[in-house]
Amino acid sequence: MSNPRQPSLLDAMIPIVVLVGLLASSVILFSDNSSYGPNQIALLIAMGIAALIGIKNGYSWREIEAGIVHGISLSLGAVLILLAVGSLIGTWLLSGTVPSLIYYGLELLSPSVFYAATCLICAIVAMSIGSSWTTAATVGVALMGVSNGMGMSEAVTAGAVVSGAYFGDKISPLSETTNLAPAVAGTELFEHIRYMLWTTIPSFVIALILFLLIGLNATEQASMEKIQEMQTMLAENFNVGPLMLVPLIVLLVLAMRKMPAFPAVSIGALLGGLWAVIFQPDLIAKLASEGREGWLANVTVVWQALYDGVSLDTGNPDMNDLLSGGGMSSMLNTIWLIVCALSFGAVLEKTGLLKRAVATLLHGAKTAGGMVSRTILTCFGTNLISADQYMSIVMPGRMYKDEFAKRGLHQLNLSRSLEDGGTITSPLIPWNTCGAYMHSVLKVDPLNYLFYAFFNLISPVLAIIYAYLGIKILRIPVPQESKA
Repeated sequence: MSNPRQPSLLDAMIPIVVLVGLLASSVILFSDNSSYGPNQIALLIAMGIAALIGIKNGYSWREIEAGIVHGISLSLGAVLILLAVGSLIGTWLLSGTVPSLIYYGLELLSPSVFYAATCLICAIVAMSIGSSWTTAATVGVALMGVSNGMGMSEAVTAGAVVSGAYFGDKISPLSETTNLAPAVAGTELFEHIRYMLWTTIPSFVIALILFLLIGLNATEQASMEKIQEMQTMLAENFNVGPLMLVPLIVLLVLAMRKMPAFPAVSIGALLGGLWAVIFQPDLIAKLASEGREGWLANVTVVWQALYDGVSLDTGNPDMNDLLSGGGMSSMLNTIWLIVCALSFGAVLEKTGLLKRAVATLLHGAKTAGGMVSRTILTCFGTNLISADQYMSIVMPGRMYKDEFAKRGLHQLNLSRSLEDGGTITSPLIPWNTCGAYMHSVLKVDPLNYLFYAFFNLISPVLAIIYAYLGIKILRIPVPQESKA
């Protein structure tokens, strides 16, 4: 075992600055394609530089490699969920579940309230099941389809989906991050949720108002003729009906009964395949290869939907894009990005570079405003650097727990700040696991929906304002040794 030296601030900043420069160059050079390879190369180059600095400071390559393997292993649960979600999207397109959701959504939602309704629907579903990822991959995907049918903005709709999904996720006792933050900070779950409401509810209300205002201005964009045309094409290509929604209902019930995400989504995907065989025989016959009929056609088409999604030719390019996609293969680029991002974060953590960079932020933090703002900025920075929302909660939580107590601040201030800065900023970063996931299922780059994810933007700012004004800041007696 080596005896490494502590890294300097310069050591810690070099790979971070290099990564920021490379990611900026990636966006400039490759634009919307930056997440399909260029960002992965940027992360690996920055990881290599961080590893060289670690070796300079006395770490062996075997230690660094073990850290990388451990970091990647933490993402395997997310990778399995991603693959299952890819299959689910494929079979739900084939079964008519997503098309039926789009059909009824076009019928029930008016353009003037669409964005606000999208945000509210996603919030209710995410709060019920405790998962922003599942919400985005199911209801979110359907609402993106409704948005296309109404001629609404994809970027604003994606922002509404993300805002609602993360609001519901944040205040749901079923959410992993909502349980993780109080566990790290040392607070009780329901106290944590109640304390979060002071920043969460106002932020969500402001977001809904902004979505309503945008919707009022977007009313004229939607053509009723286009909506009717789209409904007609959906009905021509699929058997549309309430029964097609059963796979969604089953998935929501499984999630509410606290079944883990991977088996729940996998069951939803397989049920979608069964539903396709029962209710979409004409579509399966159309998609089957020549010479394949009956059970052979059913098995082949459903199998393909699971691994490679669905590709339809309706004669309308917009409809083809809307009703094609899914399959495990559609998630491989996202998995590639996650592996590269977590490898970079793992090297920073293993070599002490991340801890050294973050510790600098604590300098001069004396007041509640200073502590809360630095915690939120640290969580956001960890999301940027480590590309993982769990790390953005765990690392700052461990580092700041004692510091909050020394300054007479209750740990509820810390647990709330971890969520305000870590959980809800993660989908705003394209190379973060959450940003990459949202890009995969919503088909909108986080850089495009960034400024429309109002809840995710407002909540951290409001939390910092509260802290500096002393609003809802719980205090405890300062320990004697801290006073000395």
